[in-house]
Formats: sequence, C-alpha cells, structure tokens
Amino acid sequence: MTAILSLLTQMAAQTETMIWPTFLVFMRVGAVMALLPAFGEQSVPQRVRLGLSLCFTAIVAPAVWPDMEAARTGFYLPILTEVVAGLALGIGLRLFVMALQMAGTIAAQASSLSQLFAGMGQPQPAMSNLFVSAGLALAVLSGLHVRAAELLILSYQMMPPGQSIPGVDLAGWGLGRISQAFALAFSLAAPFVIASTVYNVALGVINRAMPQLMVMFVGAPALTMGGLVLLAVAAPLLLAIWSQAFEAFLQSPLSVAP
Repeated sequence: MTAILSLLTQMAAQTETMIWPTFLVFMRVGAVMALLPAFGEQSVPQRVRLGLSLCFTAIVAPAVWPDMEAARTGFYLPILTEVVAGLALGIGLRLFVMALQMAGTIAAQASSLSQLFAGMGQPQPAMSNLFVSAGLALAVLSGLHVRAAELLILSYQMMPPGQSIPGVDLAGWGLGRISQAFALAFSLAAPFVIASTVYNVALGVINRAMPQLMVMFVGAPALTMGGLVLLAVAAPLLLAIWSQAFEAFLQSPLSVAP
C-alpha cells in the first residue's frame, strides 16, 4: 500500500508539472484548429472542433514538452504568444481556402456563371463552392491531419513558446502571404479570363461585321457552355497547382516567395 501511495504521489507531481505546458499547447492548437481548412469549417460543429483540438493537443504536447521550459514563467505573456502564433499559422492556412473562393468568383464572372446556383451554404458562386469542396477533399486525402500535426510540432522551433513575435516581421509575413493568395487566385482563374476575353473580342468583331446579327443571344449561351467545358477540362490541373502551393506552405510556413 505504501508503494502504491508513493507511486501515486509521484504521478500527481508529474501531472501538476504537465498541466501548464499542455494548456499552452492547447492555446496554440486551438487557434490553429479554428482556421484549419476542412477541420475548422463553419459547417463542422463546435463540439467536434473542440474534440479535434484536444486530440491534436494530445499528439503535439508530448513532442514539445522539452521546448516549453521557457514558457513556465509568467502567465499572460505565454498565453498571448501561443495564441498569436496559432492564429498566424491558421490565417496562413485559411488564405489558401480564400484563394480558391476568389478564383471561383473570378472564373464565374468571366464565364457568366456568377449567379447560377449561388448561395450554397455561403453567398458565393457555385464554381467557388466546387473549387473549395474539391480542394478540401484533395487536402484531406493527401493526409492533412498528419501534415497539420507535423506543422504544429515544428512550429515550436520556428516560433518558440514564451517569446513574442516582432510586429514588423509578422506584418511583413502577413502581407506577403496575402499577396501570394491573390496571385494564386488570379493564376487559377487565368484560363477562364483569357478564354472569356478572346471570346468577347471575337463577338465584337462579328458584331461589327454583321450588325444585324444579335450576337448576345448567340454568344451568351455559348460562353456559358464553354465555361463549363473549360471547368471540366482545367479543374484537375488547377487543383494540382493549388495542392502544390499548399504543400509548399506546409513545408515552409514562414517563408515568403519574392
């Protein structure tokens, strides 16, 4: 009985030293999970997201306990730094979903599909919903849960706990990530914009040559059909480009391409 009580006392002492580091890990993991693609979507119930945060905390915490020694002093500063680090990573990941939404909106406007079946869960065109759904499915099938756990563990080497992130560096990184998200969105929508521009120029030439022909009645349905055909042909390639950019961010989240 004495040996059991002694063992329980030792376990209680060890547990007490683990509570604070685990709580700090939960702060960073929870901030990331609130914005993580697929796992942090608004359609996912809050209880499920909380459970996922606890599961990821149970995976990440044992691997980073040695790195949490620097965060044992203080109370507000370690919590604040962990939340800021988690939000920075989460926003960087969420920008890839926003890039798909912007690409779908631009492509839908270019192909006259912006109002077709809009409002499927979110006020955005159907093409944006298609891009986002396909991108999230591709990310999950590619092992997003494993890559997210690796990113969270490695983030403690890039952003050590208990150390505040300089505002200038964080602002520069954020502006770089936003500009890359816009560039990625325009790149994904470029085939639709180019095809629409060429088609509309051709319609203008035909209208000048044959003023009596109602080119809009002939051209609008053809533009919509061409947009759907181009979507079916180009979507796999566009999603592959997006997936490569997403993988590059997971491998090096703090780097910003020039």
